[in-house]
Amino acid sequence: MKRHAPAAFESTASSFSLLALTAPVAMGYIPLGMVFGFLFVQAGAHWSLAVLSSLLVYAGAAQYMMIPMIAAGLPVGTIALATLIVNSRHIFYGLSLLNRFPKNGWLRWYLVFALTDETYSVLTTLPKSTSDKQMALLALLNHSWWVLGSTCGAIIGAQAQLALAGLDFVLAALFAVLTVEQWRTRKSAAPLWVALAAYALAYPLAGKHALVISIVLSIAAAMLWQPKRAIAGGVDHD
Repeated sequence: MKRHAPAAFESTASSFSLLALTAPVAMGYIPLGMVFGFLFVQAGAHWSLAVLSSLLVYAGAAQYMMIPMIAAGLPVGTIALATLIVNSRHIFYGLSLLNRFPKNGWLRWYLVFALTDETYSVLTTLPKSTSDKQMALLALLNHSWWVLGSTCGAIIGAQAQLALAGLDFVLAALFAVLTVEQWRTRKSAAPLWVALAAYALAYPLAGKHALVISIVLSIAAAMLWQPKRAIAGGVDHD
């Protein structure tokens, strides 16, 4: 006779699985969050504001960007506009996951808020059977790593002489790990080659803005590719 595992055991096993999935993100978010918290306090802000920023803003690149802006005394509106521009790519992330997110309720809104680059990368590797609560828990774990790092950096890092050299490579290493995970669960290698080609084209044109340009080119390629697939599918059915 087949025995079914208790629901509590299945829930615990699922939580450990999600924890394992977020481990690479934790290895990137905690040190990067520490650097953010450290630099934020060094810019003259109170440590609690660093923690509050990671709780409510939660946008790594934009949070780093706002440190010199705060130090320069720029108005909140200017900082908010710059943050919107930097994070505009998240609009496309959300659109591609709308059908998988909960239809309503606070879980949907939290997932929209917590959809960072890394969280998006992990969510897209999950099977379609993943529940709404599991997706929200994964996003919450990633959010927690960033807040933990920011808190440690703000409280401890500001009181000690820390050597920050080399930590800037952590983000590159994190994206390399996430790329490997995407490659392992791929249905087609085309997105990776398109992204590499887009960056190779964008970098000689505008090195400082190569990432943004390559993202736009990749999105344009995806929009052109989808109609072709739809047409091909329609021909097959005919």
